[in-house]
Amino acid sequence: MSIVTSPAPPVALIAGPTASGKSAIALELARALAEVGQRGVIVNADSAQVYADLRILSARPSEEDMDGIEHRLFGAWDGSEACSAAAWAARAKAEIAAIHAAGGVPILVGGTGLYLKVLFEGIAPIPEIDPAIRAFVRALDADAAYKLLQIEDPQRAAELDPGDGQRIARALEVKRSTGVTLAEWQLARAGGIGEDVTVHPLVLLPDRTWLYARCDMRFEAMLDEGAIAEVETLLARGLDPDLPVMRAIGVPEIAAFLRGEIDAEAMIAAGQQATRNYAKRQFTWFRRQPPTEWLRVDPGPAFENIDFDAQFASLLRN
Repeated sequence: MSIVTSPAPPVALIAGPTASGKSAIALELARALAEVGQRGVIVNADSAQVYADLRILSARPSEEDMDGIEHRLFGAWDGSEACSAAAWAARAKAEIAAIHAAGGVPILVGGTGLYLKVLFEGIAPIPEIDPAIRAFVRALDADAAYKLLQIEDPQRAAELDPGDGQRIARALEVKRSTGVTLAEWQLARAGGIGEDVTVHPLVLLPDRTWLYARCDMRFEAMLDEGAIAEVETLLARGLDPDLPVMRAIGVPEIAAFLRGEIDAEAMIAAGQQATRNYAKRQFTWFRRQPPTEWLRVDPGPAFENIDFDAQFASLLRN
């Protein structure tokens, strides 16, 4: 007697750089699912949109934007709490399981590659770092830390930009505290859902000139919508400047303007440049890092290259 196994439950994924149109396409997919009698639920996978404090600067969808489609993990963290990839993945796993249990289809949407990597592949079970080692490493200047990493973990050093102080410090403190490199820890990843679900991915990789122009227009639109007041409110909380919410795109630039360190023109230019730089890093990550079988598409200026019937055929069957 043969055993009939049920297919793994579906998870749709709309990913890509900021300003590439992910939210609009996720909504279209949810509507298309509704037309065939299925319930799509959009789950946030953007590291800025998780913070309640950053509705405008993260381009988090408003109630009107949501158009009656259920959205989860948007504004779910207070800015006083750092939302790590592991913390987000734990919440996302729970939301995905709940959506499946209710007969729905989760639609992950976002551009934070590390979040998605941890969700699908799991995370290395690295022990707590010795506080004394962390303090020593974090006190080093970037050049000294990089030179030490070249000696203690040359593989990781070769993978990193010498100016990437945060990742250099992390790799160095892990090696010194545990005696094991990050690469070795990552071989022991656990907790990912990649083998428990059927992923239906669509990675948006637009024309870069078009994307960068969208980034520039979006930042100016955010200012018109009240981004400066949003940062004023955030600064009034007196949060630790090292928290992710305080380092989100646009916050340092607007904060410098509010302190009188730069004028409005310089603030706009700096905010736009920071957004373009972030989009470039995301573009590179999504072009190289996800599995090669994940569909990558230039959506076109009016998203005319997105064919839902073709790209999500198995999801949209009655």
